[in-house]
Amino acid sequence: MMMRAFGVVGPGLLLLSGAFACAAPVEGFPPQLPSADLVLQNGVIETLDPLQPRVAALAIRDGRIEAMGGNEAISHYVGPNTKVLDLRGAFVTPGFIEGHGHLMQTGQSLTELNIGKAPNWDAIVSLVKAAVAKAKPGEWIVGTGWQQSKWNKVPQPNVDGLPLPAGLDAVSPNNPVILEHASGHATYANAAALKLAGINSKTPDPPGGSIVRDAQGNAIGMLRDTAQEPVDRAYNRYLSSLPPQAAEARREQALKVALQNEISKGVTTFVDMGEDFQTIDWLKQQAAKGLPLRLYININGESVSELDKRLAQYRIIGYANNHFTVRGIGEIISDGALGTRSAWFLKPYSDAPDITGKNVTPMSTIQQISQIAARDGFQLSVHAIGDRANRETLDVFQKIFTDDPAAHALRWRIEHAQHLNPSDILRFAQLGVIASMQSIHACSDAPFVAPRLGEQRAREGAYVWHSLIQTGAILVDGTDTPVEDTNPIPNFYCGVTRREGNGTLFFPEQAKTRMQELRSYTWNNAYAIFEERELGSLVPGKLADLDVFSGDLLKMPADQIMRTRVLYTIVGGKIVYQRRGAADWRSGELFPAMAEFDHVN
Repeated sequence: MMMRAFGVVGPGLLLLSGAFACAAPVEGFPPQLPSADLVLQNGVIETLDPLQPRVAALAIRDGRIEAMGGNEAISHYVGPNTKVLDLRGAFVTPGFIEGHGHLMQTGQSLTELNIGKAPNWDAIVSLVKAAVAKAKPGEWIVGTGWQQSKWNKVPQPNVDGLPLPAGLDAVSPNNPVILEHASGHATYANAAALKLAGINSKTPDPPGGSIVRDAQGNAIGMLRDTAQEPVDRAYNRYLSSLPPQAAEARREQALKVALQNEISKGVTTFVDMGEDFQTIDWLKQQAAKGLPLRLYININGESVSELDKRLAQYRIIGYANNHFTVRGIGEIISDGALGTRSAWFLKPYSDAPDITGKNVTPMSTIQQISQIAARDGFQLSVHAIGDRANRETLDVFQKIFTDDPAAHALRWRIEHAQHLNPSDILRFAQLGVIASMQSIHACSDAPFVAPRLGEQRAREGAYVWHSLIQTGAILVDGTDTPVEDTNPIPNFYCGVTRREGNGTLFFPEQAKTRMQELRSYTWNNAYAIFEERELGSLVPGKLADLDVFSGDLLKMPADQIMRTRVLYTIVGGKIVYQRRGAADWRSGELFPAMAEFDHVN
């Protein structure tokens, strides 16, 4: 899309259309400026534009930034139909981009049983009991967000800190129950769900997964990584048995609540880490009807053969007025999670010397997918948490880049990149691989990183943001929603403080600066989806996506960051979210602090 040309006039640094700047002097010059659709004034606007890093006012017309500068200069863009937003000192940034999330899963989780806040297993069983009382026999009960390391007591009896199934089975004899771990890499299923999935004491562990068993060899219900798949298939069979109208209503509701959740927290573009072809077709139809934010969809859930046959036809860029793009594959899961000891490491876990984690998707399969992605010009995103998973993924990328140098331009990514061997840190910059790292995971996981890995391994390789940035690598940020709340404020706070919920600092030498964190959520994320010419900074001619916050994230004391709230979310020049009372907000007013770090990965 052609960018407008702009010149600079006067001390207010008002940026005018090049056509006006070059016009010959005539009577009445300068001519009347085009009226803006929306003007923001009296703000603290951080543009990320080196030519005008901070301004007080900004004009928007036809969905794009028309001009920015001082209040008086921008006032000339106010016409009879211009909406004027007096920010009263509020802080404005380019729109925050959720760099790694799962859109439909987020919506589904918001309509399911929330067990993440439950203080212990007994409380979870009570929540399930209450849900069963409202459900019909045979109806599935689904909950998400539990994490045993957060419980205030260890269930008794237990296997590796995990409960035995008697209590859950007793309250749900006629309803299948699946309770997804916060990391997404494990599910606890009751006896009814296990039966429908065909899992019993004789079922072997699948490649890339494990079934947790008691001393007698019976499955207790905990299924790690690929071992979850039979239960997932059984649940999907149940969903497919519902009347078509009910299934469609569920899907539409999940999308609706997910979109509202995102814009209410300042997300203007959402990078979805994996939908299958069928869901992408449906989402494209929804995009044609209108979406309040922009979607960048990755393809996942398809076989290698289907990708080989159909990938190229799914390339979509800028559909629905730049609201819908499909040009990536991901996230391909190379290993599990640290919390479930299924992240794949070069050396055994310090607290489990016989375990090194698991390779979930065989690396040979990841190489096949890489070759298809390179052939069809698609970005590729691979989930890698453990140091071996990261090394093996970098090795695959390097081989592809050697065989096909043009693939360098596809901006391939490693998702999470949480634990690196020091010798692999420089390879991200050398290969041009983007490190997609969710800041909040560091503060959530911090309590057990050193116990799992040992102090030295944790210090040298755990969430090494500063080390990666020093090498010139591109870091992007996000929350992995619904694994974490999509709210960027706790994420921002963790990125710049690395402070755990108990106040302990987690290797603070690896923290980002405020500006590095802001860039990782805005310009860097825009670059990672090939949109740095349209998004990520506030420059005349770019799309008018921006956020208005109650506090200056770059200058406020760190202990006040968690009180910051989104006042307005603006996408394409339209206010898609306004916080109740935002118009009456006054600079300096504080909101209650948010709860911190509810998830451990």
